[in-house]
Amino acid sequence: MWAGRGGSVRQTHEPGYYRSAAYSPLRPWQVRGRQFQTTRRWRRGLDPGEVREFLDRVADDLASVYDALGVSRQETARIKDALRCWQSQQAERAHAGQR
Repeated sequence: MWAGRGGSVRQTHEPGYYRSAAYSPLRPWQVRGRQFQTTRRWRRGLDPGEVREFLDRVADDLASVYDALGVSRQETARIKDALRCWQSQQAERAHAGQR
């Protein structure tokens, strides 16, 4: 579960075999929206430009991964449907041959 931009809590996915229900994968907008606290005056901090550049790169990579995952899921669904159709045809042929 995670708190969305409006503060509401939503379930992102079902718990998996290796992950607990508390785990939620990062989304690109979460990486882009991440804010870092400013450093104190007497301490050195990170360059905000470099941090932002890195977070944008991570967000772009995540977006690419999620896009590829979506395409893969669509292809999997298409193949499963084709397999079910083929299995039904084979079952009908086998059943017709027994008569």
